[in-house]
Amino acid sequence: MSNSKPTLVILAAGMGSRYGGLKQLDTFTQEGATIIDFSIFDALDSGFGKLVFIIRKSFEKEFKKLMESRYKGKVDLMYVYQEIDSVPEKYKNPERTKPWGTGHAFLMLKNIVKENFAIINADDFYGKRAFQKMAQYLTITDKDSYKFNTMAYYLENTMSDNGYVSRGECKISRNDYLISVTERTHIEKINNEILYKDDTNKFRTIDSKTIVSMNFWGFTPKCFEFGGDIFLKFLEENKNNLKAEFFIPTVVNEILKSDKATVKVLKSNSKWFGVTYKEDKKKVQKEIEKLINTNVYPSKLW
Repeated sequence: MSNSKPTLVILAAGMGSRYGGLKQLDTFTQEGATIIDFSIFDALDSGFGKLVFIIRKSFEKEFKKLMESRYKGKVDLMYVYQEIDSVPEKYKNPERTKPWGTGHAFLMLKNIVKENFAIINADDFYGKRAFQKMAQYLTITDKDSYKFNTMAYYLENTMSDNGYVSRGECKISRNDYLISVTERTHIEKINNEILYKDDTNKFRTIDSKTIVSMNFWGFTPKCFEFGGDIFLKFLEENKNNLKAEFFIPTVVNEILKSDKATVKVLKSNSKWFGVTYKEDKKKVQKEIEKLINTNVYPSKLW
């Protein structure tokens, strides 16, 4: 059994190109709370014991000042830096402007995280019950086991009204174990229908009730046995592709193919919402205001 509290890893190295700035530092309440603050509040309340932020040096000072003013002394804080040049020398490309994706960030945790952990996006609001279920699962899971998990949501509840989104389409067994996950980098509502772009850039329909991953994964440290070799292969194939990204689902599919590990699909009735575009902000503010007004959260989180 694992007796230590699980760690929460927050993916916050994105540059928010579609949002128009650093959405991970944008505020959504009169008190100045970010979406990260709500995730941290729920995580600590659910039993997580440490926070690891994956960020970039370009906004390190601003980010650390904000987080440490709120959480220093209350919980252990660590920072991991995901830079464009955090790859072997021969794959460094001075023309590249964006990080190498969530899968690259995940691999950078290998020598940092030694306990069971969950990993989330900085700009997604997952809901209190989701963190409670994740913490319960990670707390009872042996850290030397290959029992991993993911928190699942219905696609229709994760769409933006303001443009396309990226989601991990999950194929699930009858007993709620993940069979495979496919990263769909362009899913969009068009004329009241949900469509995605396939590998040939053609639109295909996708069921609104499709189960999708929102990058809320639960792992033991055994997960770091996977992904390194396929990332090097990815770099070799994409070293001149300035937009190519290596995603966590790519690592998860390698895990699933190994027949060594399982990924349990956890489901929560918590409402998800997030910001991909600047226009999403007002809706998220209203949703958060409702939760504060019904005492799900205090008006001041820290």
